[in-house]
Amino acid sequence: MGSFLEDYFWMMVSIAEPFGIFITWLFVFTFLYNLSAAINKIDNSRTQLSFIMMVSYTLCLYIDMYTPLRHLQLFIFDAVTIAAIIIWRYSLGKVIPVSFYYLVGGLSVNATLFLAMHVDSIVNPYCGYWWLWGVYGSVMPLVDITMAVVLVTNKDLLKLVWLTKKLTTRA
Repeated sequence: MGSFLEDYFWMMVSIAEPFGIFITWLFVFTFLYNLSAAINKIDNSRTQLSFIMMVSYTLCLYIDMYTPLRHLQLFIFDAVTIAAIIIWRYSLGKVIPVSFYYLVGGLSVNATLFLAMHVDSIVNPYCGYWWLWGVYGSVMPLVDITMAVVLVTNKDLLKLVWLTKKLTTRA
């Protein structure tokens, strides 16, 4: 019997595939909600961001989860999605919603965790359980759910945008 974090990680591993499908559907429904809410409105920036996220997470379902390089592939998907969101920002984004910052930040956290897991499992394989696995299993779902909720509400739930603006205007 391992620690609580180890048991939690193995429980998350056992539901990883259904949870990934749930997160993908969450972004599909986020897109559909924003699409229906943006009808007859001038600003459809959240709909466009939701579409980018929906496409990214849907395409991730086609990654073979049993390949040894899955974390590297997921890292590349997140990096490409960040690039697409930044390109959207500079080409189409007239109004920058709060969700833009959460998406870039959340995808950056996810990409960092994917790269760390790739290094841990392929580059420097370690057979025993350690804290990075627990952080990966805990943070990843929270970040994904937070991104979807912020896409729907467009509220600064964690006050990260407010804190960033406060720190940058003070300097």
